[in-house]
Amino acid sequence: MLIATWNINGIKARIDVLLAWLRERAPDVVALQEIKSVDETFPRADIEALGYHVETHGQKGFNGVALLSKAKPDSVERRLPGDDADDQSRYIEGVWSVGARRVRVASIYLPNGNPLGTEKFDYKLRWMQRLEAHAALRLAEESDLVLAGDYNVIPEPEDAKHPDAWLGDALFQLESRASWRRLQALGLIDALRASTDAAGTYTFWDYQAGAWQKNNGIRIDHLLLSPEAASRLVGVGIDSHVRAWEKPSDHVPVIVDLSLS
Repeated sequence: MLIATWNINGIKARIDVLLAWLRERAPDVVALQEIKSVDETFPRADIEALGYHVETHGQKGFNGVALLSKAKPDSVERRLPGDDADDQSRYIEGVWSVGARRVRVASIYLPNGNPLGTEKFDYKLRWMQRLEAHAALRLAEESDLVLAGDYNVIPEPEDAKHPDAWLGDALFQLESRASWRRLQALGLIDALRASTDAAGTYTFWDYQAGAWQKNNGIRIDHLLLSPEAASRLVGVGIDSHVRAWEKPSDHVPVIVDLSLS
């Protein structure tokens, strides 16, 4: 089962790129972030024409997450529990039956948190606390769980071409990285790092200053797996070639292959 995550950075601007990649890769489930679209105007017909079911949790102009899947999910939940006043569309999860197994996949768009010293950074840390609490409950179910998305966290120095350049950024703050490690302490496994410890495996290159051409990237798009899902891990890929396509997102797809049959 191929499960991917991709911050699409605006579905309407990126629909042709998405459709081309879906034809090329044919993933079973795709977690999209930053769709920047309300549910009513999401271009679902183009995606459905390729055989995908579409579930969205949209928001006008920014944020927004979605799940695309070849099979219709058994159930879908929108919103991360823990703060009824939070109206930002950053979380959606679905459950699929795969034979006798049940696979739960979430699409996560974690807050950026910049600038430091503001409510935006406090909100990021509170959001990560809520995610930790929710993940603990899901892990207690002892089933196949994939928490996929743009975490806006650079976990380690090797996850950035120039880590020193990020010292004053919310993505690389000690508090952000400590929250990331607490997720792993629950038992969640970073799929990419379970497969390789190589540096230079990036998922984001800024549009500015020739970052792509210089490979000045960072790794902030992650798939965290429950132990049950990790035991079925066959491989992980980063489709970095998509960054060179016309009108690309500044992020690229990350995809895991799980043997669930």
